[in-house]
Amino acid sequence: MKVIYKRCAGLDVHKKTITACRVYTKPNGRKEQETVTFGTTTAELLRLLNWLLEWGCSHVAMESTGVYWKPVYNLLEGHVEILLVNAHHVKQVPGRKSDVSDAEWLADLLRHGLLRGSFVPPRPQRELRDLTRQRSNLVREKAAVVNRLQKVLEDTNIKLASVVSDVMGVSARAMLEEIVAGQSDPAVLAELARGRLRNKRAQLEQALVGRVRDHHRFLLVTHLAHIDFLDEQIEHFNQRIAAHIEQQSPPPSAEPWEDVSTDLTELAGDKGGPLTYAQAVELLDTIPGLDRWLAELIVAEIGTDMRRFPSAQHLASWAGVAPGNNESAGKRRSTKTPPGNRVLRKGLVQAAQGAKRKKNTYLAAQYHHIAARRGKKRAIVAVAHSILVIAYHILSRWEPYRELGGNYFDERKRESVANRLIRRLEKLGYQLALATKPTAIPVAA
Repeated sequence: MKVIYKRCAGLDVHKKTITACRVYTKPNGRKEQETVTFGTTTAELLRLLNWLLEWGCSHVAMESTGVYWKPVYNLLEGHVEILLVNAHHVKQVPGRKSDVSDAEWLADLLRHGLLRGSFVPPRPQRELRDLTRQRSNLVREKAAVVNRLQKVLEDTNIKLASVVSDVMGVSARAMLEEIVAGQSDPAVLAELARGRLRNKRAQLEQALVGRVRDHHRFLLVTHLAHIDFLDEQIEHFNQRIAAHIEQQSPPPSAEPWEDVSTDLTELAGDKGGPLTYAQAVELLDTIPGLDRWLAELIVAEIGTDMRRFPSAQHLASWAGVAPGNNESAGKRRSTKTPPGNRVLRKGLVQAAQGAKRKKNTYLAAQYHHIAARRGKKRAIVAVAHSILVIAYHILSRWEPYRELGGNYFDERKRESVANRLIRRLEKLGYQLALATKPTAIPVAA
C-alpha cells in the first residue's frame, strides 16, 4: 500500500501508561520503528513529545479512551497533527491484542492513511463544552434533590405537589420554610400563597394537613440547603458561560459585528469576519422551543463553523438523531438511531419537547403530523432532527429562523387534505359543496 505519512506514530493510551510506536519510512521504502512505554505525568508527557520530535513525526494517532486522551491531546496540540480515532473502527485481530501491538497497529494504519480522525473542537469551544455540560449536571442533580424532598413530603402526608405545579416556587418555598420553622396550622400556611394560587387556598388547607416530626424537619432543612447551594452554583456557571461567550466576541469597534441583537437579518451573507459565539446564540434563540440555555449548549457542542460537517445529514448522524442505515441482501433491518453525541441529543430532545407546544409553528405541526402515524417518541426524535438541521443552515447562512407556519403540511397537499375530509364527512351522512373563500379587499382610508 502507498505510504501517506513517512514519519508518524501511534499511541495506546491508558490511565497510568502510554505505549508509543514511532515509524519512519526510509527513502528505499523500508520501515524503521521503535516502541517505548511512557507514564502519564506531565514530565513523562513532555518526554513523549521530545521523543516524537526526535524523528520529526508529523502525525500522531490515538484512540479516544474515556478521558485519558485529553491531557495527552492538550500537551501535544500545536506541535504535531493529532488524529483522535474511534476505537470501534480500529479493532485489532482477536487473539493478537496487547499494548505494544495496538500502538504498532495504529502507527501502521496512520502510515498508510487509513484512519479518519474524530471531530475535536478548538480549545475555547472545549472550555465552553465543559461549562455547559457541568451546568446540565447541576440542573439534573437539583431535580434529583427536589424529588427526594418530595418523597419526604409524601412521608408526612403533605400533598403540596397535588395543588401547586412547582414545589420549589415562591409560594411553595415560603410554606416549606414555615413548616421547617414549626408552623403546622394549614390555614396560616395557605395564606402564604401568592398570585393565582390564592384562588386555591381551600385546596391548600386540605393538602397541608400532615404529620411532621423533627426527623422530617431535619431532612427538609438538609434538602432545602442543598437546593440553595445548587442554585448558587448554577448561577455561577451562568455568569461564567456568559463571560466566556462575550470573550469570543469581537471588540466593540469592529464593523459590521458591533451589535447582533439590533437586526439579525443583516448577518446573512459574507460579513468579512467569523460568526462569534454571542451571535450564534442570538440566531439559534430564534428557533421555537430553544431558550438561551439550549442555544448555548448547541453552540458548545457543534461550534459556529459548519464547514467541518459536509452536510446537515452528516451533522444529524454525528449527533445521533438520524435514522440508522442497516441493509443486507436487499432487506432493510432496524433503523434505530446510531450512537452519537449524547449531550447534544438530550438537549435537542428537550428542545423538541418545548417546540411541540408552540402553537401555529412548523415544528409543532411536524410533531402532530408524525405522532399520528408513527407514535410520540419517533415524532420527538424527528423534531429534534429538524431542529438540528435548522441550526446547521442558520449557522451556515448567518440568518435567523423563518417560520413556515402551522398549516405548512396542509398547504403542501391542499387537494388531498380537502378530499380526505370530504370523504370523512360523507361517511357521516353530510353532503358538501366546496366554495373558495373570498379574499378581503382592503378599503382605502
